[in-house]
Amino acid sequence: MGRGQSCIGRRAEGILMAYEVAIAPGALRQLHKLPRPAQMRVRAAIDALAEQPRPSGVVKLEGRPTLYRVRSGDYRVIYEVQDAALLVLVVKVADRKAAYKRKR
Repeated sequence: MGRGQSCIGRRAEGILMAYEVAIAPGALRQLHKLPRPAQMRVRAAIDALAEQPRPSGVVKLEGRPTLYRVRSGDYRVIYEVQDAALLVLVVKVADRKAAYKRKR
């Protein structure tokens, strides 16, 4: 696994299934700009997505059918789940105030 990626397994029907977690370059830059304690909490939330890509409390974003949001303190992790490829792609890490703003 390269930098910004992690892989943890989970059992389903007796077979070890692992989602690979990839972090987009922009999201990785956003993650590195956070204060160190927040980085650690957000990184733990991202790593947990490999085991359970749709954890309790996850919200599917309106108007963006492929994106989900998970909370980590005052920060939000916006990500896409690609079940066919067993991939979770983190596309944005931001403060709750800026997490949902779209670029024009």
